[in-house]
Amino acid sequence: MLETLTRGFQGARDRLSGVRSLTDENVGEALREVRASLLEADVDFAVVKDFLARVKERAVGEKVATRVRDASGKTLRATPGQHFIKVCEEELVALMGPVDPELGRDAGVTSIMLVGLQGVGKTTVAAKLANHLKREGMRPLLVAADVQRPAAVLQLQQLGERIEVAVHAGGPGDTPPIICAAARERAGREGFNAVVYDTAGRLAVDEELMVELGEIAERTRPANTLLVCDALMGRDAVNVAGAFAERLSLDGLVLTKLDGDARGGAALAVKAVTGVPIKFLGTGETVDRLEPFRPEGLASRILGMGDVVGLVRDFEQVVDEREAEADAERMLRGNFGMDDLLKQLRMVQKLGPLGDVMAKMPGMGGLADQVDEGDIVRVEAMIQSMTRQERSKPDLIDPSRAGRIARGSGRAPKDVTDLVERFMQMRQIMGSLGKGGGLGGLMGKIPGMGQMAGAGMPGGLDPAAMLGGGGARQAKPAQLAQQRGRARKKRKAAKKARRKGRRK
Repeated sequence: MLETLTRGFQGARDRLSGVRSLTDENVGEALREVRASLLEADVDFAVVKDFLARVKERAVGEKVATRVRDASGKTLRATPGQHFIKVCEEELVALMGPVDPELGRDAGVTSIMLVGLQGVGKTTVAAKLANHLKREGMRPLLVAADVQRPAAVLQLQQLGERIEVAVHAGGPGDTPPIICAAARERAGREGFNAVVYDTAGRLAVDEELMVELGEIAERTRPANTLLVCDALMGRDAVNVAGAFAERLSLDGLVLTKLDGDARGGAALAVKAVTGVPIKFLGTGETVDRLEPFRPEGLASRILGMGDVVGLVRDFEQVVDEREAEADAERMLRGNFGMDDLLKQLRMVQKLGPLGDVMAKMPGMGGLADQVDEGDIVRVEAMIQSMTRQERSKPDLIDPSRAGRIARGSGRAPKDVTDLVERFMQMRQIMGSLGKGGGLGGLMGKIPGMGQMAGAGMPGGLDPAAMLGGGGARQAKPAQLAQQRGRARKKRKAAKKARRKGRRK
């Protein structure tokens, strides 16, 4: 997700590594990396030009405070390169925001009309929004007003059944405006305080579609009109948003399939071009993969710094806080077994794709595309092939037991012994924690992490280390570091050669 953008900003950061001050020359070189990645990500040229101009003006024009204080009062040294990245982050946030996360209400009812072209995922988004509203404590009603696409009504009914949300569908011959008007009356009559209208789309923006949507809006007066766009469309998504915004009063966008888009140009440019903010991001097929859009979180992820706020929110949705704190306390005493590890892995699975979880962890964004979802399945198979005694006391697993476990899980004996060895190392590390710095801050707000906030997590501990044979593979980061080192040496040599040429 967004690898193209991240690569450009990482290249800019590398170019400024070791510089003593920000000048027109070195900032210009860094911004060439950013410019290339923004254009490759399909960001509108005018947006790119304006963004680079603002970053350069601030990066070169502002005085850099080389010493800053963090929240705890500790003095830290800031480099010119870090100042440049901070400017980039602030300008990215300004480019995509501000965003009001709250949905509008009318007479106490949160009503949402979803519009968009055919095939962008409106029906799935309708179910995701209903699920989101349900989690917020509301009682939503889904409205199947897409009579254009075959099986659209049935699809919404099946999704509604899965999330236990009522679905209103019309009778034979009912038009979408009639269906939506009847649903509005039903919501008032039966006490629904949220309504999501799933409307039909077309292959392109046409007059027939706009007339139909206008009539639905007139008869239902939705408090929110959200346009659903497919991030994979790139710049076309921005053009579609502009076409809809000219004809309808849009309150926001839902950007789908962002997890499948390496470019991310639509996410960056749509607000700047149309003035319509992104309200939600759809990042998967399941009904729980919808998150309120936060420009700060996406900007941080683009720059490879993770999104701890988003990660905390994800944890809060799938973790029982009391249980997590008790588990963390037991882990810090070194008193846990393979069953506990299996429980933690399943919790991570609930958070969504492992790559997305890694991308939200500070410092782990570069490893997100190297994790293998299958590794969790393989570890789970090995643990489930152990006896109850072996799970609680993994040190009992000798070569003979490892062979039996391997046969039961379809793995090699070495995979089992490697898993046990990594587990024992992790248990020893967790048992020895208790002194030193800590996770503190936002990371300490993740359920279970608070217990470790003063425990001094050791540097270099790989969160995916238990996923042997895959997880975060160590060879690639090392290779990347070597490549970047060689690139820096080449740039220095080239600069030295240019200086010599000027002297002659």
